[in-house]
Amino acid sequence: MQKRFTLRNRLLAGAAIALLLAVAPAPARATSREIVELQTQVQQLLDMVQRIQSTLDTRFGVMQNLAQQTADNAAQMTAAVNALQKNIAAQNDAANGKLDATSGQVQALNDSVDELKSRIAKLDKSIQDLQAQLQNVQNPALPSTATGAAPASVSPLGGPPSAGMGGNQAPPLKESLQAGVRDYNAAKYDVAVGEFQDVIHYYPLDDMAGTAQFYLGEIAYHQGRYDDAVKSYNAVLEGFPGNAKAPAAQLRKGLALLQLNKKQAAITEFHLLIKRHPRTPEATQAHAKLTALGVKPAAK
Repeated sequence: MQKRFTLRNRLLAGAAIALLLAVAPAPARATSREIVELQTQVQQLLDMVQRIQSTLDTRFGVMQNLAQQTADNAAQMTAAVNALQKNIAAQNDAANGKLDATSGQVQALNDSVDELKSRIAKLDKSIQDLQAQLQNVQNPALPSTATGAAPASVSPLGGPPSAGMGGNQAPPLKESLQAGVRDYNAAKYDVAVGEFQDVIHYYPLDDMAGTAQFYLGEIAYHQGRYDDAVKSYNAVLEGFPGNAKAPAAQLRKGLALLQLNKKQAAITEFHLLIKRHPRTPEATQAHAKLTALGVKPAAK
């Protein structure tokens, strides 16, 4: 634009000068013929200026039209790109939703399989114990003929000998567990371990055996034996999934795995805890731990 008007102004200025020279009084030596030629040249110059101006106007109009078309095309391209981005984002969201739903279904199926395995293992152990008890009933110990001593009495179910009989007497269940908890709270871990092991040994199918397993895991955790702690927590989760300590066992198992630098396994445990026991304080702690690890927690 600036160049256009500069050239135009220069041409007009030249034409004006030529016109002034044409109309100015001619020197005495100028002839009429020279004046006519000069006027002709001025007219040609003016015609040239008009043609140049017309050409510039035409080209400027074309340039304006091209610029407008370019702007329109750019706007259309931007709108198309935005629409494509929205479409891709919507497809990604839908795919992620389907993937999350599928993952949830697979996880639920895995949980069901794990629970079924636990029940089968517990049932198998019960059958084995029952078979041992039946064998004891069918094959009682023979009396000693050398000494004449009476045989030790066997309980009707083949369990521990009753009080006042020759065999080892099973300690009271509830009192043994309570004593173990008291010694655990007093940090008398060696004593507590023996009491918890008695509960597990004499009452392996009772739910309190699951509680004793949990405390064995806690003792191992406090002593820095994280592998042993994980084993005890697994004994609770696999053998006693309905135990009141099951949520705490899963949380503590995840923490023990973190101590063993098994981050992904720990994250899996925290997700399982939130899914299986969503309304427990342990689930809240697992949620906070996942957030601290930079992992998006599973929905409660």
